[in-house]
Amino acid sequence: MNDNHTDGRPVILVSNDDGINAPGIHRLIDYVAGRGRIVAVAPDGARSGQSSALTVNSPLRITRLPDYNAAEMYSVNGTPVDCVKLGVHVVLGDRCPDLMLAGINHGSNSAINALYSGTMGAVFEGCLLGAPAIGFSYHSHDEGASLDACAPVVDEVVGRVLSEGLPVGVCLNVNIPKCDKVSGIKVVRAAEGYWTEEFAAYTDPHGHPYYWLTGHFHNMEPDADDTDLYWTDRGYASVVPCRPDQTAYADLSAIKRLF
Repeated sequence: MNDNHTDGRPVILVSNDDGINAPGIHRLIDYVAGRGRIVAVAPDGARSGQSSALTVNSPLRITRLPDYNAAEMYSVNGTPVDCVKLGVHVVLGDRCPDLMLAGINHGSNSAINALYSGTMGAVFEGCLLGAPAIGFSYHSHDEGASLDACAPVVDEVVGRVLSEGLPVGVCLNVNIPKCDKVSGIKVVRAAEGYWTEEFAAYTDPHGHPYYWLTGHFHNMEPDADDTDLYWTDRGYASVVPCRPDQTAYADLSAIKRLF
């Protein structure tokens, strides 16, 4: 499992939060096929909304699966972050990949959704481990939807990052609108917004209440033309540079004055 033989090719680690059998991870592999040694390590089932969660109270197991389009395929009974950690430390034998990709996620990870996303949790972990890392999301939860519109975006973004790299500590959150063909790519910031009516309340047959996660996202600045949601609503793919380091450096002096 610790085979580091690459014939000089870049090593590309791929993961997701929809599971190893999700269409999105297969299309992502298709779109980067031929760019290097591709190793996919992903959860054995859906792990959406896991953010940067770790498995700490149960054993993790890696299962080698048949290759797909020349990519090595592994499933893990854990979270997306577990998959990235095991991918680097076990499958790749402590080698940092030349590129870490997550997705293609079925559903938007624009705005604050990046905080909750297991897809972006994997990206943040890849970034923390030192790899240039990119998350791709398509704005449709329908796993049967065509992802053809993602192909040119993945090709351009991956090509640029492989050739130019990324600043240290920076990763990319790429969102692609539901469409037949994107109009272009915009580098922007995340829109400000919040979720409303987040839980639906029900009563079970025994009269006990229970709750189901739901809700609607409210964009607080729909007319701001420098945000991800503004441009994805207009048919463009958005690229938001992100940092797993969430220190508010600009506010350090103000907080120091409090203490």
